[in-house]
Amino acid sequence: MENQFLVDSEALSPSALKRKHQLENDPSCRTDPMAYMEGQEQIRSDIRGKVMSQVESYDPSKYTAQDVRRAMQKETLSPEDLKALLSPAAEPFLEQMAERARIETRKHFGNTVYLFTPLYIANYCENYCVYCGFNCYNSIRRMKLSMEQIEHEMQVIAESGMEEILILTGESRAQSDVKYIGEACKLARKYFRMVGIEIYPVNVEDYRYLHECGVDYVTVFQETYDVEKYAELHLAGHKRVWPYRFDAQERALIGGMRGVAGSALLGLSDFRHDALATALHMYYLQRKYPHAEISLSCPRLRPIINNGKINPRDVGERQLCQILCAYRMFLPFAGITVSSRESERFRNGIVKIAATKISAGVSTGIGDHESKYSGKEDRAGGDEQFEISDGRSLGQMYADMASEGLQPVLNDYLYV
Repeated sequence: MENQFLVDSEALSPSALKRKHQLENDPSCRTDPMAYMEGQEQIRSDIRGKVMSQVESYDPSKYTAQDVRRAMQKETLSPEDLKALLSPAAEPFLEQMAERARIETRKHFGNTVYLFTPLYIANYCENYCVYCGFNCYNSIRRMKLSMEQIEHEMQVIAESGMEEILILTGESRAQSDVKYIGEACKLARKYFRMVGIEIYPVNVEDYRYLHECGVDYVTVFQETYDVEKYAELHLAGHKRVWPYRFDAQERALIGGMRGVAGSALLGLSDFRHDALATALHMYYLQRKYPHAEISLSCPRLRPIINNGKINPRDVGERQLCQILCAYRMFLPFAGITVSSRESERFRNGIVKIAATKISAGVSTGIGDHESKYSGKEDRAGGDEQFEISDGRSLGQMYADMASEGLQPVLNDYLYV
């Protein structure tokens, strides 16, 4: 029986619903999700074909307990072994998978856990993604920080002791162009040792410029690798072009970035296929660019403003744990990030098993770090992208990780 996935827009405004129905029902209003738009660079990578050929032929139901045992006995896992570990047949072996993942994590990362915080500098967006709080038809408070405001936010964050920052914007080139993002990254280099970005996908030369502005790594969520479902969820905007988004990490590496991260947003489509695609995408990138630092994330759907019903129906914490253990066993050297979308209890547990990096002191709103870090009365800013689950500060997170026998790390890279 096919899983049912909740991507519900009943709480959208009347104008948004009208536009959504028009896009859904009138083919002339929809662009081809596989057709590049003007200005989008094509790099003709071979990775996409390798990933999708395996994902499209993947039948999770065909794997047996024997396949799972065989995979767990191997030192180096193949894509076929990964498929077995992501299948329903692996669910009874979760404890054994967790122990194997824990051993692999300690072997390659010791007992360290890396801490970072995101900084949202704008929430304007030109895309219509029905599950996202930033989507262009959602009625929220929009805001774009000035350079002075960005620097102030960075000062507040840096004073907490944080040394790594992830800069995020809504996907609007008109409101948050590459130069604006680059200037923000130059400011970040004054305060932080590591700077990452999570922005709309851009061309190689744009990534090269942002790297020159101080960016170390790029994160891009594919959202779902299921092209048909992707087209149903991304109804308008440049984000509708599925292959351009897929190739974003590779364009970033060609542009000189030291590292990239990627993931599906679990719960939009079948999570086993999306988890397989995520791991294979990062696997083939690592093989093609062995010098690059490759990381995976594992975000699940969360409620948004004007639609608190958005949640993954089929991806519980046990399924998420299975995915992360399979990731660790298949990609033992890769970083694995678990965001504040997940609960404090889950994050405290998974960093002992498979994850190596977590966020702290998180706000997905615009311009409110001062209130979050200092306890001052909240000031009017831009609305959040989604609701977080774990709102611990850096100090709280640091203390909690240390109390669990882990070694919190704020920076693992030295420039010489």
